[in-house]
Amino acid sequence: MQQPLQLPVQQPPGCGKSSLLSSSASAAGAIPKGSVVCSTVSGNPYAGLVSHLRAAWLSGKTRPLEYRVAQLEALGRFLEEKKQDILEATALDMGKPSFEAYFTEILLCKNELNDTLNNLSHWMKDEHVDKNLATQLDLAFIRKDPYGVVLIIGPWNYPIYLLLVPLIGAIAAGNCVIIKPSKLTKNSEKLMEEVLPKYLDKDCFAVVTAGVEETTRLLENKFDYIFFTGSPSVGRIIMTAAAKHLTPVTLELGGKNPCYVSDTCDVQNVARRVAWGRFFNAGQTCIAPDYVLCSVEMQEKLMPALREAITEFYGSEPRNSPDFARIVGDKQFKRVQALLSSGRVAIGGQTDEKERYIAPTVLVDVKPSDPAMQEEIFGPILLIITVANMDEAIDFINSRERPLVVYAFSSDNKEVNQVLERTSSGGFCGNDTLMHVTLTSLPFGGIGSSGLGMFHGQFTFDTFTHHRGCLQRGTGLEPINTLRYPPYSTHKMGLVRTATSVKRRGECFLL
Repeated sequence: MQQPLQLPVQQPPGCGKSSLLSSSASAAGAIPKGSVVCSTVSGNPYAGLVSHLRAAWLSGKTRPLEYRVAQLEALGRFLEEKKQDILEATALDMGKPSFEAYFTEILLCKNELNDTLNNLSHWMKDEHVDKNLATQLDLAFIRKDPYGVVLIIGPWNYPIYLLLVPLIGAIAAGNCVIIKPSKLTKNSEKLMEEVLPKYLDKDCFAVVTAGVEETTRLLENKFDYIFFTGSPSVGRIIMTAAAKHLTPVTLELGGKNPCYVSDTCDVQNVARRVAWGRFFNAGQTCIAPDYVLCSVEMQEKLMPALREAITEFYGSEPRNSPDFARIVGDKQFKRVQALLSSGRVAIGGQTDEKERYIAPTVLVDVKPSDPAMQEEIFGPILLIITVANMDEAIDFINSRERPLVVYAFSSDNKEVNQVLERTSSGGFCGNDTLMHVTLTSLPFGGIGSSGLGMFHGQFTFDTFTHHRGCLQRGTGLEPINTLRYPPYSTHKMGLVRTATSVKRRGECFLL
């Protein structure tokens, strides 16, 4: 039997840690409550569930457009009818303000859902492709096939959105799905476990609640695709488990997102947009700007503007603001609190362990070797590092792991484009933060240590779809095929070359 995956003792933070990092809540052999389970012939507690879903998928039940639409519309009813439950669960889990929760956990999900419903019939169609001379009378097309039984492991920072958006694409693509919410956000997990299955076909979709040991056992099963959102360290564990079955994966991870601020910009606008992006959800956002790169002169202008923006957003005492969230757990609180020792606190710095409160904080005089620069912040702390110019900022960005997103602020579009062209990252946003994630038309995903694969809109559908290359030939005209059969000759090669070659424009072949 496969040995359980061993998790590292120290886990660096990431893009909303999955509950692989949370403590085990039950015995490793426990069957997930509420799941549809058949026999466990392999001795694995989840084997029956996976087999049941695989049988449903093999039956072809999930393939018709009408079925997919019905399940997606049921998801829409869940979002609408349980809106208040979602707001309450996320508030209990991490003090998430209702505005932020509605925007990210409900509205963005609805946008993805509506975009998918609007376009699904088109996405599903066979895609006809160009043919060479030899196949002009045949059919050549790409068939959009579902992978089969897929696993989606969600994080805690956006416990509804980062489960449902991949689920929307997986359903749209015709798959059967197991989703596993994070155990760190217990109220959201309970909502997904107890309520969501009432809206979906239980033969094809299941919710599994699992801790570390149970998730390890779950990953022993063969899935046809795994979609994981979490930290790079756990992403490696997921990829190792997937490799045993040659299962393709999408890994949405995290990283330290740089934010270059040019000397030529509107300082007040920059401060408001950076502060909003950094302190949204108390900084527990994988695409939050992690550190600012700017000149000493810009730092002097930016500091009072940031202080003013923070006061405007959260009042003179952010602790009392209904619009500022809390750190999700005690372990996460202590980790983020320890990072306050990096550099010097210029704004904020107040903490309350009982409330898991960390004030919106700005650290200056931060060195690249400081602890806060060694890991993703994932809390309400903004670092400022001074550089001489844009070239030095770009060199600094390129000397580190490629981030999930690069931000650049400047009144000169040429400078913004320079940062775009000379850096590499999962995504890019000029003169704002976070807003690129609101577009279903843009792919979202990392590169290198910040992730593998992409989703949002049609990109999610494509992620969960096998693009099957198909050629259907006629049974006649066999004399034409004899050109490729032995015995070979120079004359045959000339004819085959003419019939099958892809030519550059303006190029011709002489027989």
